[in-house]
Amino acid sequence: KCFLFFMIKKSAHCAYDIHYHLVIVMKYRRKILVKDAYIKHLSALVKEIADRYEFEIEELGSDGDHVHILVSSPPRYSPSQVMQIIKSITGRLMFKQFPELKKQLWGGELWSDGGFVGTVGQTLGLENMKKYIKRQGIKDKNHSLAKFLN
Repeated sequence: KCFLFFMIKKSAHCAYDIHYHLVIVMKYRRKILVKDAYIKHLSALVKEIADRYEFEIEELGSDGDHVHILVSSPPRYSPSQVMQIIKSITGRLMFKQFPELKKQLWGGELWSDGGFVGTVGQTLGLENMKKYIKRQGIKDKNHSLAKFLN
């Protein structure tokens, strides 16, 4: 019981322990996240979004054509809102920073429509999910977002 107490987060009017596993796919399944500059900037953007919206990014990983995010969010945001916030802000700001991306993604969108959202249970489920996401991009270290998370 004591272990769970330390995992609980607090916002202005409630306490919560909510974790989502998001998978967001690049438009046309393009392997965009292979350049260090793109990876570093996307990681920084996700961290900035987390600070602004009171999310906690617990793990971040990529295989170049999709991103895995383990995020804890206050209950005022639905899972689809969390994904929409991250996708819309990162998409706009990645194109602003790297206009050449528009040539690779001729539709003007960074992310494919939709995505995957799963809930993650406490303790064992959460730790296993962190390990899984950390392993993303392990075959090619250039794709790994984890190195920019801390």
